[in-house]
Amino acid sequence: MNKKEQVLTDFRDLFSKLVWLNKLKMESTLHDYKPSEVHCIEYIGNHADANVTKMAESMYMTRGAISKITKKLIDKQLIESYQKPDNKKEIYFKLTAQGSQIKQAHDQLHQEFEERDQVVFEQVTDEQFDHMLQFIQRYSDHLDDEIKKLDHSPKSE
Repeated sequence: MNKKEQVLTDFRDLFSKLVWLNKLKMESTLHDYKPSEVHCIEYIGNHADANVTKMAESMYMTRGAISKITKKLIDKQLIESYQKPDNKKEIYFKLTAQGSQIKQAHDQLHQEFEERDQVVFEQVTDEQFDHMLQFIQRYSDHLDDEIKKLDHSPKSE
């Protein structure tokens, strides 16, 4: 296996471990909510004037999928929809008090994960971080370019 293959394999393995480990804690704390619902709550809580289009683009999902999720979140009284006085066409979302509690629990879990993993990150130098971030940005830009080439990408639906 060459170094490129090793990096990709190790990156997938690392991400899979992280997802699996975090999922156990997330599911026990937020057991009444699907991951997609929690991610929508997180997005709405972190972005003013969140709408279906912005959420779909950010989460690489279709607008139709986001519409279904937001309808469920409205039905569960976790988010509310609203319109701006100067734009009656666009529908935006904000968290309810109950939705804010879910976001707070989710944020707390992320803080716990960060604290759990701090032992690794405190050993990384600024230069090493810079190199990793440069690589990630280059690779992300490349993948963005590949996504734009697809006629049926989530961002175009």
